[in-house]
This record gives sequence, C-alpha cells and structure tokens, in this order.
Amino acid sequence: MIGTQLRSARLPVLLLALGTASCVSQQQYDDAVALAKHHQTTLHEREQLIARLESERDQLKRQLALDQVAALSNAGYGDELDSRLSELQRKIDGLGRPLNDIERFDVEGGYVLLVQDKILFDLGSSELSGEGKSSVTKVAEEIESRPHGRVWVRGHTDSTPMVKPSTKERYPHGNLQLSAARAVEVAAALIASGKVPQQDVVVAGFGQHDPVKPNDNADNKRMNRRVEIFVADAAGSGSK
Repeated sequence: MIGTQLRSARLPVLLLALGTASCVSQQQYDDAVALAKHHQTTLHEREQLIARLESERDQLKRQLALDQVAALSNAGYGDELDSRLSELQRKIDGLGRPLNDIERFDVEGGYVLLVQDKILFDLGSSELSGEGKSSVTKVAEEIESRPHGRVWVRGHTDSTPMVKPSTKERYPHGNLQLSAARAVEVAAALIASGKVPQQDVVVAGFGQHDPVKPNDNADNKRMNRRVEIFVADAAGSGSK
C-alpha cells in the first residue's frame, strides 16, 4: 500500500520532468529552424549581391569597350595606321589558299598577326574560349620574341546583324560594340600574359566597317570575322 502511494506520488514528478525535457527539445528544434531560415535568407541575399555585381561588371566591361573606341577617335594615329595596313588585303588576296587560324603578314612599319575569331570566341560572345586563351598566349610569345613598338588590337565582324535577344541585350550597339569588346578581351589577355607591356597596347573596334572581303558568302564572312594585331617596329616608336 505504502509502495503504491509512493509510486503514485512520483508520477507527477516524472511527468513534469518529461514535460520539461519535451519543452527543451521543442525549443532547440525551433531555434534550429530559425537559424536555418536565417542562413537561407543570408545565402539568398548574397546570391542576389553576386548576381548584381556580376551584372555591374559586365556593364563596366561593355562601357570600357565603348570608351576605348571613343578615345581612339582622337588618338591621332588612325590615318597613319590605315595607310600601313592598306597592303594587307593585297597580301591576303595573294596567298592563293585559305587563311590559317593565325596568319602573319609583314607590312610597312611592322607586321600583322591576323587571328580568326572562330578560335577565340563562341558565336556572338566576347568571352575568350579555352582555345582562344592558348592562342593569345602564343601570339604574346611571338610579340615578345623581338623588340617592338606599339601593339594595336583591332576587332572586326562580318555584316550579319544580331538576332538573338540575349545577344542584342548584351551588345545593344550591335557589331561595333561586339568587335570592340572582343578587341578589349584579346588586349587584356596579351597584357595578363606578362609578355606585352600595358603601355604599348591600343584597342579599337571596327564592327563590319573594314572588311577584307565582300560580305557576300560564308567563306568571306568567316575571313572578315577576325582580330588584327598590328605590331609596330621598335624603331618607329622608340618605346623599346
């Protein structure tokens, strides 16, 4: 009887203890849920920040390309360089064969490395591909191998207008902006290689306005989609 009474007296205490333990576990669960929600919110905010920064970066890169082109209009070298490159089309016509991915042409005052865009960029893009980065490294080694002056990087496209909405959104100024952005990327890669001094590099974009062939068939358009790198003789600039 006494044992039964004692057991009966202990039951509320045990229930109270179990209830207290249950409350603690629920509180811990609630805290964990709140912490998880906090981390999820923080992660979402950081993802939004990263996306915004990447968008601003892309906008700055596009603006840089446009600023580079605008600055070149007062650079004072355009006519001289164009006269030096006037023989380039004649040399291309005289090859008697299709252009290689990278071709070198000696011209007055220096030489031109003509690089086909297909090994540098994907269609409608100004981001250097893996093959493009390797090709630019080879070009940088070629430039570094002998004394030189200024290095002009000139981007060109064919006359095909942009159609994809995503491409038009990224390059609202069309082929001119695309050619300038590509020239900037090639120039930046040359400089990043450590083989071409930044102060020697000048950038320009010509869009479809300086073709080496009429834009009347696929082969000619392929030749017009190019990056020209004109490397001036050291004697002409005195920079080295």
